[in-house]
Amino acid sequence: MSDTAPLELATPPIPQPRGSRARAALLKRLADVVCLPSSRVNAFERAVTADLLVEMLREAEVAERIRVGRRLSVLSEVPPALSRLLLRDRFEVAGPLLENCQSLNDAELLDCARQAGLDHRRAIAQRRGVSEVVSDALVERLEPSVIEALMRNEQARLSSDAIELLVAASRDLPQIIPQLLRRPELRPSHAYILFWWADQTARRTILQRFAVSREVLQDASSDVFALAAAEHWGDPLSRKALQFIERRQRNRAAIEKSPFDSLDAAVAAAEAGLSREIAEEIAYLSGVKPMTGAKIFTDPGGEPLAILCKATGLPKSALRSLWRGLKRPEIDAGGAASPALEQVLITFDMIAVDRAQTVLRYWNWSLSSAMTPALIKAIRDGGDDEGEYTIPQRAALLALSDDFGR
Repeated sequence: MSDTAPLELATPPIPQPRGSRARAALLKRLADVVCLPSSRVNAFERAVTADLLVEMLREAEVAERIRVGRRLSVLSEVPPALSRLLLRDRFEVAGPLLENCQSLNDAELLDCARQAGLDHRRAIAQRRGVSEVVSDALVERLEPSVIEALMRNEQARLSSDAIELLVAASRDLPQIIPQLLRRPELRPSHAYILFWWADQTARRTILQRFAVSREVLQDASSDVFALAAAEHWGDPLSRKALQFIERRQRNRAAIEKSPFDSLDAAVAAAEAGLSREIAEEIAYLSGVKPMTGAKIFTDPGGEPLAILCKATGLPKSALRSLWRGLKRPEIDAGGAASPALEQVLITFDMIAVDRAQTVLRYWNWSLSSAMTPALIKAIRDGGDDEGEYTIPQRAALLALSDDFGR
């Protein structure tokens, strides 16, 4: 190199220190330009500025990124490249946008939910008006704190798929059950299955809210029973539906094949000890399948026994007989009435016959008539990811997965 070479070419420039005042000032100016109203800057100018800001933020310090995130959180529309970068950043950077920027669209929130961390998803769950598609993404990881935040958000909307996933998850996350029962999206088909692993308080809520009457259905289809009888009940689809709707619960035809003269006699025989054979006869005489009866008799809480007795017109004394037949205590260690039995008796008193029949028939519909070979295989495999199932099939999958695992 010549000794006469210009000094600026001979000596490399002095690098600016990271986090310099110049950088801070430039980041602020660029953010200010992005925030200018459309009357001051056009869309192309805003886009170019946003692209330059993105390139600087990739190498900027955390504190600098935080300042920019806070500055942009008040915008009615954040440039997509900027929002994508900031929302994927650590929560200190993304938080102000997630908490304050109402213009973020579903695509941006979905990307954040899937690419960022737990704190990001919890903040999304608390936003106003969370859509069904975003809720699906939040629920799929089954993170308790995210689910609880979403459940408490009354303005969030949940899809049917999300509700089904939450119902299944509530078996292992019982703390979400009270909030789940308050969700307007929860249908009877979900609640009747959730019942099986819910505690006493939740079970009472389910029976009070979802044990509906079938009077409207009965009035609407009253003339169809005669049509079906004239066809000798040959159509299986209508027969199954009418069995759910009809008023009579006991299976009169089963008496002819039963060793017992009546359902009452079978229950009386069970008081000395409920064998498998007697349990199956009680199920048949009650108009339900043995699988449904087994689920009822093995339930640790005992409330399904009250549903069975009330639905079939059995007296409260029959409920006590079944309790004794199952060898369950009627008094506790202190000589007082068993709290579990007291709860079952309260359930018997609180529910009307028609509503008890609705619950019992839904259980029977979902736990037995939906049991196709493919569903049984899915239950044994422990999941339902492969294939599409009807509402009763999904109910059976949820309710019986533990039983098949034993």
